[in-house]
Order: sequence, then structure tokens, then C-alpha cells
Amino acid sequence: MSRGSDARRLVRKFAGGVLATQSLKFPGYPYASSLPFCTDQRGRVVVLISHLAEHTQNADRDPRSGFLVSALTRDLQEQARVSMIGDIAAIDDKTVSSRYLRYFPEAGQYLQIGGFRFFRIEPLSLRYIAGFGSIHTISAESYLAPAYPIADAESDVIEHMNVDHAHNLLDYCRHVLGKAPASAEMVGIDCDGFDVRADGELLRIDFGAEVKDASGARAELVKLAQASRA
Repeated sequence: MSRGSDARRLVRKFAGGVLATQSLKFPGYPYASSLPFCTDQRGRVVVLISHLAEHTQNADRDPRSGFLVSALTRDLQEQARVSMIGDIAAIDDKTVSSRYLRYFPEAGQYLQIGGFRFFRIEPLSLRYIAGFGSIHTISAESYLAPAYPIADAESDVIEHMNVDHAHNLLDYCRHVLGKAPASAEMVGIDCDGFDVRADGELLRIDFGAEVKDASGARAELVKLAQASRA
């Protein structure tokens, strides 16, 4: 795998990050805050922001932004992390919004209130720090996943797994992550892996190889099920 796909896989492991936009109140200075996010099928960051938030006012004036994902531990310098710069813009994409709401169903109440919009960051360049002394500059072209057919099959795969293979999802959590949840449901799948909500916690499981379509996903999931039973 390339450094770009490694960086993308790392970003997908997080459910929260730090967004920085160009401050409208203090020109020339960044305004940063943490917020939940998910990625779209290509690995771009998607966030939901109120029209009253400073980020919205900033983004509407100047799209230049930054986004950081990093584990909050005492040994920060030794942890893998990704910092990206890019352009943030509001989007109106039902596929992306549906995906976000599967990850964060509680956000539905904000949409009912009104005044909230989905924003997506189109990356320009990324700084991928795999660990202490392992620092890499990643281009957007290297980072972004191709537009694979798995994107169109996501809903069908999720429904099939949750209806017919809920027991396998429990096995995956145990075998791959060492967890033993009482319940688990798939909420998203992409070319790099899939996400499950296990006892209310979002968990990421990577595929061993990049998946392009539904048949490729099935092959990886079957392989994982067989390994879980071994």
C-alpha cells in the first residue's frame, strides 16, 4: 500500500478531529475547534456545522482550512497522525448526509431544528506522521481513493450484513479488535474497510486489501469470517 492509502486509512479510524478555518473576526489568524466527522467514500472529511458557528461564517468567506486527526495520549509525539489542508465548502449530497447520519444518528435532531449544513473538505496536501521521525508529505491525488463501485453498493451491503450476518460482526469485533460487545451493526463500508457500532461505540476494521466493488467486499468479509472462526 502507498503512503497515501496509509494516511487515508488512519483518518478513517477517527470519529473526531480538529477543524481550523480562517477567522473572520481576526483576519490572518486560524480559528480551531474539535468536532465529530466521518469520511466519504473517497476519504474526504465531512462535518455538520450550524449556521451560527464561527466555522460556517469563516468558510462562507474563505474556504481555506485545515483538519487534524490525532490520538489524545500522553505520548503524542509517538502517535500516528494526519494534518491536512484544503478547501471546505457546503455540500448537498443525500448519499453523504445519509452516511454521516448512520455514524452519528443523534445529529438528526439538529437537522430537524434547521440551520445546519454539511461541509466537506477537498484536500490539497497532507502531512502524515506515522510515528516519531517518520514524516511524509502526501498529495491529494495519492490520498484520495478512486471512485470505486463499492460506493453505490454500500447501502445494500450494510443491510445484508446487519440482517443476515449480525453474528459475524460480533466475531469480527472479537477477532480483530479483542472486544466482546453484546450487539454490533455495520454503519459504513468503503474500499479500505468498514465501521461498526458495537455497544454504542464506533469501531473501525480494515480490509487486508483494497476493495473495489460488492463482490470484492464479500470476498474480504468471508475471509475475515473464516479467520474469526479459526
